Amino acid sequence: MSLIEKILELPFEEVIGDRFGRYSKYIIQDRALPDARDGLKPVQRRILYAMYTEGNTADKPFRKSAKTVGTVIGNYHPHGDSSVYDAMVRMSQDWKVRNVLVEMHGNNGSIDGDPQAAMRYTEARLSPLAAELLRDIGKGTVVFAPNFDDSDEEPVVLPARYPNLLVNGSTGISSGYATDIPPHNLAEVIDAVVMYMDNSDVTVDELMSALKGPDFPTGGIIQGIEGIKQAYETGKGKIVLRSKTSFEVMKGGREQIVITEIPYEVVKANVVRKIDELRIDRKVEGIAEVRDETDRTGLRIVIDLKKDADAEGVLAYLFKNTDLQVTYSFNMVAIAHKTPQLMNLRSLLDAYVVHQKEVVTRRCEYDLEKAKDRQHVVEGLIKALSILDELIAKIRASKDKADAKNNIIEAFGFTERQAEAIVNLQLYRLTNTDVTQLQREAEELEKTVQKLEAILGSEAKLIRVIKKELEEIKATYADARRSEIQAEIEEIKINLEVMVPAEDVIITVTKDGYVKRTSLRSYSASTPEELGRKDEDELFLQLDSNTTDTLLLFTNKGNYLYIPVHSLPDIRWKDIGQHIANIIPIEKDERIIEGYSIKSFAEKDKFLLFVTQNGVVKRSSLSEYQVQRYSKPIVATKLKDEDQVIRVFMTDGKQEIILVSHQSFMLRFDEEEVSVMGQKAAGVRGISLKENDRVVDAIVFAEFDQIQDITLHTQKNADKKVPLRELVRATRARRGSKMIKELKTNPHRVTEVKVEFKPIKEEEAPGGIL
Repeated sequence: MSLIEKILELPFEEVIGDRFGRYSKYIIQDRALPDARDGLKPVQRRILYAMYTEGNTADKPFRKSAKTVGTVIGNYHPHGDSSVYDAMVRMSQDWKVRNVLVEMHGNNGSIDGDPQAAMRYTEARLSPLAAELLRDIGKGTVVFAPNFDDSDEEPVVLPARYPNLLVNGSTGISSGYATDIPPHNLAEVIDAVVMYMDNSDVTVDELMSALKGPDFPTGGIIQGIEGIKQAYETGKGKIVLRSKTSFEVMKGGREQIVITEIPYEVVKANVVRKIDELRIDRKVEGIAEVRDETDRTGLRIVIDLKKDADAEGVLAYLFKNTDLQVTYSFNMVAIAHKTPQLMNLRSLLDAYVVHQKEVVTRRCEYDLEKAKDRQHVVEGLIKALSILDELIAKIRASKDKADAKNNIIEAFGFTERQAEAIVNLQLYRLTNTDVTQLQREAEELEKTVQKLEAILGSEAKLIRVIKKELEEIKATYADARRSEIQAEIEEIKINLEVMVPAEDVIITVTKDGYVKRTSLRSYSASTPEELGRKDEDELFLQLDSNTTDTLLLFTNKGNYLYIPVHSLPDIRWKDIGQHIANIIPIEKDERIIEGYSIKSFAEKDKFLLFVTQNGVVKRSSLSEYQVQRYSKPIVATKLKDEDQVIRVFMTDGKQEIILVSHQSFMLRFDEEEVSVMGQKAAGVRGISLKENDRVVDAIVFAEFDQIQDITLHTQKNADKKVPLRELVRATRARRGSKMIKELKTNPHRVTEVKVEFKPIKEEEAPGGIL
């Protein structure tokens, strides 16, 4: 056949799809996901089996890790040595696996993320518990398959005398699948297996009376029993892992936070580094120093606090902003029946129990076959000793071993197996004592055969064997729980004073939208005229504030910007600020019309009053405008028909309102006529406008404000003063009074409103305060 005839013309997408499908199937089944029966990935199983076959067990001296890696890649795992060594090291790291499967001498990494030493420097052997995964593997308990080059065989699964998948957990990412199964306490898992074997219809709640939840090797605090229950019911769920901390008092009364356990899979050095960065960047106030005091006695991170620092507040901030607290997501995917499956707790237990039944059954069948074979041989030997003289004579008359076997089979009726044992019998055993021993052995073998046949013939007895072996494992290897479980997830409340040092500042906003905060020191060292701004820009808003306050900036499009004052750029008075669009993105035609510095949103008698150019007014409680997320503009009031907000006032709910229109209509009414509405409501009619009219300004005042005159400025550069006493109080939604006589040609139109106040005598002011 020529080369041309071997070429197949196939669509490219078909070839790629087929090849990727094969690749995906391989990495799902043979690389990244664990088997539900023994809880091992192929590389882990091959490492353990290679060490077992090489005699590298817990009762033998340590051997070079490179020797094991070479055996694994040479016989079973045709991949890079680094991947094999990494898997081997992970099984030896007691901060990664709950019960180590490999014991290692030398540097096998650290919880600080330090890498392990090269495999030529370390030594390893199987741990005693790992031997329980491999026990009885030589008794036909599991299926073997050819290795990659058909030169040897390897087990497709290990006997696994304990449920390793739940005990040590697993994590991995394959093509289209990922798995995250947390480790558990060995004693609790075995209790759950026994409970399941007693009643296969047991509920998750009942199982959780034995299996409380995950038990991480690094300890820590688990919060959220509902998340554990959901994971055990569905295979997916979330819990919170929190560091174990305490407060200690130092000399001088200062406190320190001591961390003795951190969440699973968290790198300790990164946590220490992050806390120190927060201290240096002053993201959190009160931390004087961070030290890692971990030694041979255990993990210990110490955070020294400054005098009078809020220890609980600092800790809450660290929980929120570092890996001292993390979220762990269950995703219990494993290979069952050769396919990846999302498995709940009952299905994981069932997969293990079914596997154990098969393992114990196959082992009993193997032992039964061996016992019956030996029983048959012993019967032959006893018979042979009873006719020993005739037997010796017959053998001496034979030509060779084969002839001797045939002669005694024909003469005395022995079987082929018995004849083989007889001709191999050593002369020193031809004594009366050996007959007695053989008879005792025959009796023991009969008991063994009956016992094994009883186990194979009874499901209940088979279950009892599995239970007994599990209880032996529990008694030998179980230890105390390390992770504490708390029912509820504690909400983290951060006091702003912990994050930000209280400092009085000046906030400025220019008409072009440049914002900044300036320290009082910089402000005092300059004159107001030295304010940094661009040419033709001018100051629009100046507020006295504090870094613990919140700045609310309202725009003409009915939105507001929620900005913690401490997050504003700290810029000198003489320098230009930062454009608001660089802090919170706003539209190009959106502009700031008002701003307030808020110390507290909890005051019940504080309201925001919105006035739009179409004559709509809306009143909402200030508390409605406190939010947690503020990365973009938030709706302050709903606008209709391309309306725009022109004024926003902070009120106490007892003010009077005057609305002034472009056509010089003025309407005065009480604020109480405007009902309190929600944040996103549209408001109510404030003034009834004529066609082509619009509201140009609004005035909000209280009785004691002593407004004397209101000046209306027109497009003709003319002014008209309107005494407040001439403006009669009415109700909202009316047109109001016409203040400037309408001219037939080029009538006056109001463009600006100014308010004049008369001096207040001290005795006229409310409470005598000016």
